[in-house]
Amino acid sequence: MSTYVYGITAGSHPSLPGGLAGVGEPPREVRVIEAGGLAAVVSDAPEGLRPKRRELLAHQNVLSEAGAGGCVLPMRFGSVAPDDSAVTGVLAERAEHYKERLGALDGRVEYNVKANHVEEAVLHHVMAENPEIRALAESNRQSGGGSYESKIQLGEMVAAAVQGKEAEDAVVLERAVEPVADAVSVGPESTGWLANVSFLVKQDSAEEFLAAVERARADMPHLEVRVNGPLPPYSFVEPGPAEPAGTAAGGAGAGAG
Repeated sequence: MSTYVYGITAGSHPSLPGGLAGVGEPPREVRVIEAGGLAAVVSDAPEGLRPKRRELLAHQNVLSEAGAGGCVLPMRFGSVAPDDSAVTGVLAERAEHYKERLGALDGRVEYNVKANHVEEAVLHHVMAENPEIRALAESNRQSGGGSYESKIQLGEMVAAAVQGKEAEDAVVLERAVEPVADAVSVGPESTGWLANVSFLVKQDSAEEFLAAVERARADMPHLEVRVNGPLPPYSFVEPGPAEPAGTAAGGAGAGAG
């Protein structure tokens, strides 16, 4: 049977609570396997596992229980290895890396910050900052809306200016918050978000981090800024995007986010 991996801890990590249940229906019993001075929190992997709310909460609950005793490198939901020996093999092979990560992430959490433009506000910015766009828009207005070609031209100019503003604002937002964080991981681009960035933050610096986000939000009212956290530091288990457990490249690693 394949093995579901929740997270990786130091071999000296305190024991988990007895009877801890994980993913699956019925829930699979959570256990610990060790190698290379490390331990992996695992269970048998259920067939046909889907990211339903109950399963996601079960995964998170196991990480929370394990994290109560010390630092845990969290694996993404759905991290599955062929069997226990595949997990212990990766623990032994990558022991140095995981021990370094445990030290680097100890006492730290992740905050994910996403932002997009408030459409009306960013259009105002674009018009105010670009005299060519203003001139063409005024010309079109005075001529009763403008020709088809001039409308297309105006639309293309506005779209390009908004795209440029997105790139600019993503950098400004990241730089405004980055000084409060220990590390930054830029997530994959996704439709609707001009910024999708995760920050590694010391737990005792969380209030300072959130205050920095609020200052950035106040300084950039044309942005809608959303913060999710504190989270387990999923995006910092690996230095970059990693493969699910058991794959050739990443072994028992977590995805980056």
